[in-house]
Amino acid sequence: MTMNWIAIGDINDIPLRGARCVRTPTGKIAVFRTAHDEVFAIEDHCPHKGGPLSQGIVHGTAVTCPLHNWVISLETGKALGADEGEVRTIPIRNDNGALFVALESLALAAAE
Repeated sequence: MTMNWIAIGDINDIPLRGARCVRTPTGKIAVFRTAHDEVFAIEDHCPHKGGPLSQGIVHGTAVTCPLHNWVISLETGKALGADEGEVRTIPIRNDNGALFVALESLALAAAE
């Protein structure tokens, strides 16, 4: 399947070890930037109580939910440690600082 990519901004719009929330036709996603300029996109809600992951603390390739301190892997979307649950990861591409997410993945998420 060919991916259609939608532009969502520039990597410099996101602080190091920070996040931004992006509204899409299918809901909000959180886009994260690590200390090493890696970028990840996941659904912007914790699997525990729906907390806004985009407002969490980024450490390594994980984010800690601001509500109840669940730690979510930015690579897999899965809760780490003893917690169970996961959020959908969204394919993201960094083209010399310009960020794009895969349109098909967003549409599939809305259909499920």
